[in-house]
Amino acid sequence: MRQVLAILIVPCFLLCGCGNLRFAPGEAQKQNAWLHNRTATIAADTARDEAASQKLQALTKLSQVQSRAVTSHYGLPKEFPQADTAEEILRESSWQLARTALAESAERPDAWQVADNMLELAIGICALLGGVYGTRAVRFLKQARAKSKALQEIIAGNELFKKEHTASAAAFKEAHKAQSPQTRQIVAEVKA
Repeated sequence: MRQVLAILIVPCFLLCGCGNLRFAPGEAQKQNAWLHNRTATIAADTARDEAASQKLQALTKLSQVQSRAVTSHYGLPKEFPQADTAEEILRESSWQLARTALAESAERPDAWQVADNMLELAIGICALLGGVYGTRAVRFLKQARAKSKALQEIIAGNELFKKEHTASAAAFKEAHKAQSPQTRQIVAEVKA
């Protein structure tokens, strides 16, 4: 049974890791990446046309090449912003697009939801496998999901208590000093 679980769950964590989960780039991020490439291209052309220093010309040219990698990674947008001239690029809409893309890029999936979805997937796969080991694995995974939900509720309750009872927060933290380093690490990861 443990081998089946390892085969199902371990590769997921090895491939992506919990802390590195991100949403796929959205349309605003793709537009911003494309606009960044256009900005870098026009900046490099302007530096060359205005006979800027060799250093500035090299930096803007390098920026242009680097921005192609970002655009390639994110993918092309469905709609391309107007960006044929410096004036078009410097419009307020470009600044707003950059702010929107920045906000979207900071978003991360809820770790609890990801864990629950992974457990649900593993339960489904084990149920498909069937047999004695499949049944045991399903039971084990359902128990793990219940414990995960309980841990989530405990941590949320503790955080709410510390927030609403600031006078007791120091005593609360003191009472938890005996926790093992592993427990502290798990709680810190969950809170983040």
